[in-house]
Amino acid sequence: MSKEKFYITTAIAYTSKKPHIGNTYEIILTDAIARFNRFIGKDVFFLTGTDEHGQKIQEIAEAEGITPKEHVDKIASQIKDIADMLNISYDKFIRTTDDYHEKTVQQIFKRLYDKGDIYKGEYEGWYCTPCESFWTNTQLVDGKCPDCGREVKTAKEEAYFFKMSKYQERLMDYINEHPEFIQPESRKNEMVKNFLRPGLQDLCVSRTSFSWGVPVEFDPGHVIYVWIDALSNYITALGYTPDKKDDLYNKYWPADVHIIGKDILRFHTIYWPIMLMALGEPLPKQIFGHPWMLVGEEKMSKSRGNVIYAEDLVKHFGVDAVRYYSLHEMPFSQDGTITYEVFISRFNSNLANTLGNLVNRTVAMINKYFDGEIQAGDTAGEFDEELKNIAVGAVVKIIKKMETLHVADSLDEIWKVVDRANKYIDETAPWVLAKNDNDRARLGTVLYNLVETIRIIAALLSAYMPETSKRIAEQINASDLSYESTKTFGVTKAGTKVGKAEVLFARIDTDKKLDELEDEFGDGEKIELAPFKNYIEFEDFEKLDIRVGRVIECEKVPKSSKLLRFTLQVGSNTRQILSGISKYHKPEELIGKNVLFVANLKPRKMMGLESYGMILSAEFEDKLTVLTTMNDIQSGAEIV
Repeated sequence: MSKEKFYITTAIAYTSKKPHIGNTYEIILTDAIARFNRFIGKDVFFLTGTDEHGQKIQEIAEAEGITPKEHVDKIASQIKDIADMLNISYDKFIRTTDDYHEKTVQQIFKRLYDKGDIYKGEYEGWYCTPCESFWTNTQLVDGKCPDCGREVKTAKEEAYFFKMSKYQERLMDYINEHPEFIQPESRKNEMVKNFLRPGLQDLCVSRTSFSWGVPVEFDPGHVIYVWIDALSNYITALGYTPDKKDDLYNKYWPADVHIIGKDILRFHTIYWPIMLMALGEPLPKQIFGHPWMLVGEEKMSKSRGNVIYAEDLVKHFGVDAVRYYSLHEMPFSQDGTITYEVFISRFNSNLANTLGNLVNRTVAMINKYFDGEIQAGDTAGEFDEELKNIAVGAVVKIIKKMETLHVADSLDEIWKVVDRANKYIDETAPWVLAKNDNDRARLGTVLYNLVETIRIIAALLSAYMPETSKRIAEQINASDLSYESTKTFGVTKAGTKVGKAEVLFARIDTDKKLDELEDEFGDGEKIELAPFKNYIEFEDFEKLDIRVGRVIECEKVPKSSKLLRFTLQVGSNTRQILSGISKYHKPEELIGKNVLFVANLKPRKMMGLESYGMILSAEFEDKLTVLTTMNDIQSGAEIV
């Protein structure tokens, strides 16, 4: 009987720079899902890799004085090393500079061109290099990229375009007929509302202004743009070509799930399905846009100096502790957070105290009371059945959680078993039983039940914390950690000798470790500020009329994803101002605040509304923070 197949992928990592733990979270998440599906008996193929072309990479390499290939070789090696360090069980690591991939991308481009889905034209508009995206005038927000808020450049060049609108209705129908296609639900709603319903524009799919990319075979002045190049990896890795499909492709495609960051959802849920429709290939079954891992409340950024790297966490806490935190602390649809303080707290409470202590105490008691030999569990008593039922019932609950990719919740199900086993120790008090020879058989049963529960825990942990699973199995000398064995209580054979009780996770002195981390990473990365502007005369500054306004109303502007409409109390008057900051502030958090604004700008119409001034904000990398006064002050007061 053949196994059910399961094909899972990460988004391929962009090789602009070494990834931090926020980037690395995705591959840990995907690995746990892949391992669990192998555990329950599926034939899994797990793909990851690197995205290595584009203008941004060419510019970085030129700045470094090396070739783009030398740059991507270095970063791709770092990314692969990080994956290996974190015990990632990928089946294939693809690079978009691999010869077979580049050749197939050229064939895909030609096939779409021959079909009439790609045509030659000219692009004129705005381009954001970090996002590798083109924008029209109306899409810009305050003259900047609507996705990242950075500066854009004018661009005019000959290009090939893909007819997206041709497949728009077909994609809408598919999404409506397959409600599970885009997950979580909020991500699906976002894609439909913001992109599909307003209508799709044709997509620029080639560039002539740089050379680091896959050449268009029949028009060598063009390189194939990132979306066709990078997205195609999911099928080129399986041996797909437009004319021939290898056995690997026939076996595993369509993908069961693409695991991607929520920031690249549009490319995977709109561009990629439409490409596949144009090629006549099946669509992936599901695309899961996971949330971000933040440091405190902020995204990780070198310029902020808040970057945390996986290898530094592994150095201080170990691989499985990093895997546990990454999997357990990230919600299904909301952004998660990482700080050293919280990491240490979870390490001590969940790993050292709860899991580690259970295993250590049990093995130590078997060594102490029975010279390391597991006794027969045939003297039943109170609390036994509840422990057994919770232990053998866990796997069904975990499968249900994992089927919907609620990975953190599935780990909670394992910890319910761990918690119940610890409670069982307190209820049965083995140290009391050991004092009476008449209770010796009962003591042996209690310890047998604990060992068998721990064996099931070790088996269930194998997808999430594989090394910890092995270490637990070695201590209790368990040979069967199979999926089937987790459904049965009583697999462990009496007479089995346990090993030496070893500490799985040594409790951390919080203050000492934080001091150690501060000494090592306290200075952080050098913060790179925007360059200072040229000097001005004081008379120029005096021309600005900057005032204090109290926010009495604030709301989102309909049909705008960026604009907030402010009504400010300015002395005895009110003033309406529009500001493109809705991605950084919620309207309700600004009401009642005293904000600073430029009062003597000429009125400007945006989205059909007049704006009489400009709210002042501090800009740092990709975040804007509205400037407010420290103390209460009369609205209308002049800033001097």
